[in-house]
Amino acid sequence: MGFFLSIAAAIALTTVASTAQAHGDEKHNDAVYDGHAAALGEPGNPKSVNRTVQVTMTDQMRFSPARIAVKRGETVRFTVKNTGQLKHEMQLGTIEELTEHAKVMLLHPEMEHDDPNGISVPPSKAGNLVWKFTKPGEFEFGCLVPGHFEGGMRGKIVVR
Repeated sequence: MGFFLSIAAAIALTTVASTAQAHGDEKHNDAVYDGHAAALGEPGNPKSVNRTVQVTMTDQMRFSPARIAVKRGETVRFTVKNTGQLKHEMQLGTIEELTEHAKVMLLHPEMEHDDPNGISVPPSKAGNLVWKFTKPGEFEFGCLVPGHFEGGMRGKIVVR
């Protein structure tokens, strides 16, 4: 009886988790691109990079540069360096997506990101994020570590 109860509980938890709007402490999964940041483009192919943009993140809750211009259709490799002592991340999206996601992160501070539109970088480390910008407009990037986005750790991407 215990075995069947465990199976039933697992099925119930899976159903609840798959229908929830907010994420818990689990990692985001980029195995299947689910549309985060689809308003500005799609995950880029590292073999098709048009240029590299160096981005620095600091414990003063700032990105440098805080404004980045790209061309529509361009695939950009962001080399993101964390010069601070705190974990930081760079997430791409619309202001609405990032604002909503920042609220979720306040409720689930241990959530790890593994989406193609962002990268988490430990202190004193660097990493790469490759994105293809397919749509024109003004978009955002920000650090969604709880409190960082609210503290002003964000920037703008202009796609022409």
